[in-house]
Amino acid sequence: MSAAPPPLGPFSPAGIFGPHGLPHSAGSGTALDPAHLASALAASAPRVAALQAEYQRDLARLWAAALARQAGGPAEPVIAPDRDDRRFAGAEWRDSVFHDYLKQHYLLGARYVTAVVEAAELDAATKRRLRFYARQFVDLMCPANFAATNPEVVRAALDSGGEALARGLRNLIGDVEKGRISQTDESAFEVGRNIAATPGAVVYENDVMQLVQYAPATPAVRARPFVMVPPCINKFYVLDLAPENSFVRYAVERGNTAFMVSWRNITPAAAHLGWDDYIRDGVLKAFDVAAEITGAERLNVLGYCVGGTMLGAALALLAARGDERIASATFFTALLDFADAGDLAVFVDRGGVEAVERELAGGGVKEGRDLAAVFNVMRANDLVWSYVVDNYLKGRQPGAFDILYWNSDSTNLAGPWYAWYLRNTYLENNLRVPGRVATCGVPIDLGAVRVPTYVLAAREDHIVPWRGAYRTTQLLGGEARFVLGASGHIAGVINPAAKNRRSFWTNPQLPAAADDWLAGAAEQRGSWWGDWDRWLARFAGGEVAAPVRLGSDRHRPIEPAPGRYVKQRVV
Repeated sequence: MSAAPPPLGPFSPAGIFGPHGLPHSAGSGTALDPAHLASALAASAPRVAALQAEYQRDLARLWAAALARQAGGPAEPVIAPDRDDRRFAGAEWRDSVFHDYLKQHYLLGARYVTAVVEAAELDAATKRRLRFYARQFVDLMCPANFAATNPEVVRAALDSGGEALARGLRNLIGDVEKGRISQTDESAFEVGRNIAATPGAVVYENDVMQLVQYAPATPAVRARPFVMVPPCINKFYVLDLAPENSFVRYAVERGNTAFMVSWRNITPAAAHLGWDDYIRDGVLKAFDVAAEITGAERLNVLGYCVGGTMLGAALALLAARGDERIASATFFTALLDFADAGDLAVFVDRGGVEAVERELAGGGVKEGRDLAAVFNVMRANDLVWSYVVDNYLKGRQPGAFDILYWNSDSTNLAGPWYAWYLRNTYLENNLRVPGRVATCGVPIDLGAVRVPTYVLAAREDHIVPWRGAYRTTQLLGGEARFVLGASGHIAGVINPAAKNRRSFWTNPQLPAAADDWLAGAAEQRGSWWGDWDRWLARFAGGEVAAPVRLGSDRHRPIEPAPGRYVKQRVV
């Protein structure tokens, strides 16, 4: 085995990239015009020439340093990997003259490619796409990804008498049969047993969702129920992982009567569902049922990622109807203004969206495994190549991680919903324009939403850039609190208060520009969960005795939490 086997099946380059190695857009394929690129590089010729000369000088320095080390003399590295780059953590990458040279040669090349991309005189959208392609190429070509050039792989093969390579081949065959890369020990988790295990019951269901009510954990509870709207692109239990990492458990232990929308994993029978179905029969129906069960006149609500986008549209619809039942709204790493949509925007163009509409707008299923592959390739080093090396080249089995188990549990989407969402968010950014789109037949205006909001973003989020999430504070019309957490799209949210790790930033002022907000923000150590809980307590509506039963006469428990919708896996 002389090189890293390429990922196969739905997570293969053919599954994510077009026939020329270019990423598929939302539907067909998005390509860069070679003539346009050549013109841009020609216009940047002096800068590119300077970068190339610097690159050649660095290579000469590296060669001289390698010769000095080979002769037994000291030599300072020309370039070093980032401190958090785990690809070169093994001692061989430092101690072996050959592998240290190989490592530095790669890092210099990666830096050069990145610099050339930045030097190209391109419009913002094209440069973003080129950055993405360049990063994929650079990540792929890392010498750690190839057996012949990875000293840790060679050592594992020799020490095991070749058994490591044999195990790796078996792992590869198993993943090809499964249709995805194994990122965690899936036998270590069972939904409803040690993950998504917060006690409760399904109290309502329809073709779009099930609604879970969680059992109280305190003698008295806040009077207003707390309804959570997770993304329909993933399973809801990202908010209810292992008990020590469960946001749901934390919310219940803080005295909330908590409800969770569990979206249906779409099958052909539900392939006709559209945006309005999800808002009317999902978000708004959840509000109705929670209010009926608790008898509360007002509710506190939360939307995470795409769930936050749908929540924003639902709040605007309620505002247009004069419905004031929402006391507060929380947005976790969600976009309402898609002007800065991050790396996902690379996959969306007009031709691709139109192809999706032709294929799916009248009914159909967008397979979750395709979407999961896109999310993985956006962090290829962490979610693709590290597992190619460990699973297939070193013959290891992945460890047990609840977040990665959730990450592998993908969800199918209804085609009409998916087509509407792509056009009106990533492609045309229509939600931010008053009256441009209608939800359930009503033109909506986000500015008419006067609900107090807590907006959380994550500083390293590549899916929902924090500056884009900050725009929510400028779009909605009510008072707002913006909090910036550390880490990324998932780890920035799942930061348990009991562990109290990382940092978050706060600033009570909300200037128009996100960077101005950051300039005046104060860093606070630990988890932001406590900050959010203190904010939500303002809208609790007092306390009442905890309910002695779940559901109501009208909405009797159907089955124990987490329900069967969330247990249906994509195969």
